[in-house]
Amino acid sequence: MNPDQLVTDIRSWAAELGFDRIGITDTDLGEHPGHLRRWLAAGHQASMTWMDTHAELRCDPVQLVPGTLRILAARMHYAPPDDDPLAVLRRGDLAYVSRYALGRDYHKVIRPRLARLAQRMDEAIAGYGYRAFTDSAPVLEKAIAQRAGLGWIGKNTLLLSRDAGSLFFLGEIFTDLPLPVDAPETRDHCGSCRACLDICPTDAFVGPKQLDAGRCISYLTIEHRGAIPKHLRAAMGNRVFGCDDCQLVCPWNKFAQHTREDDFHPRHELEAGDLVELFLWSEETFLARTAGSAIRRTGYNGWLRNLAVALGNAPPTARIIAALKARRDGVDAMIREHIDWALARQSGAAPADQD
Repeated sequence: MNPDQLVTDIRSWAAELGFDRIGITDTDLGEHPGHLRRWLAAGHQASMTWMDTHAELRCDPVQLVPGTLRILAARMHYAPPDDDPLAVLRRGDLAYVSRYALGRDYHKVIRPRLARLAQRMDEAIAGYGYRAFTDSAPVLEKAIAQRAGLGWIGKNTLLLSRDAGSLFFLGEIFTDLPLPVDAPETRDHCGSCRACLDICPTDAFVGPKQLDAGRCISYLTIEHRGAIPKHLRAAMGNRVFGCDDCQLVCPWNKFAQHTREDDFHPRHELEAGDLVELFLWSEETFLARTAGSAIRRTGYNGWLRNLAVALGNAPPTARIIAALKARRDGVDAMIREHIDWALARQSGAAPADQD
């Protein structure tokens, strides 16, 4: 084996599979495990108990995949072309969906590509182990990517790259193949900028690189399964699945590149969907329109809950009030409570700010 030639080949194969960059690191995650443990100790994981349960596997890649010597970190752009997310956010009658979720579920795209890359590696040099992941196992993806030289962790806790911003997916291949490693990104290029911290609608950042998930709109609209705290609802605006604010204001995202993957292009016009129309979807329609989409993760009840909040925040109209009333009697108590909140907002009877 010529290690340098193999790495050159791997990068070429990865590019053929649609990845824009590959980095290689060993299993030393540097300061990142300590940061994770402090974050968990502060309770900033909210109800995401799996973060605690598998914390040590995240902190030590060798525990997750025994024998691992190297980790390949790959990234793939997802920003759709001809998109104007800020225009959607300014329109209170439209639904804002995080741009990563507009197309096909990234798990269904990236992991098979990584598996094919691992297969090519195995064909080139057999006798070694390869396991591919993309947000599908307890892996510190951003930490691995930073250690592999793909970028630095920004103040918004996301991986930032000087040539690609942050609008990309990550995936990994764990292997016991002793490949040459890349130099980690050791410089923080955020400087004194704090645009991401200041823009957060719900003040979810307790400090640079410190996110309280329990206040984060992405957590509230996707992972959270109960009622959304009343004191956070008004700040959510029209964001019904995820939130991109801290990325949209990041100066480095002027270098973000549009995706080359048709699978990541918007489906069913969800890049600027009408709130009322989406709210009136039946469960069957929801399942049909979100087939193969990351939006499925919130579930139908979560979808209705999020849309009810957005409708409560929208400019008052008779159409919205009619839609809320039409839905009220056919949903469970949790959704009905959000509908009642939205109706009170629409009628001008301001609900309490606190739970």
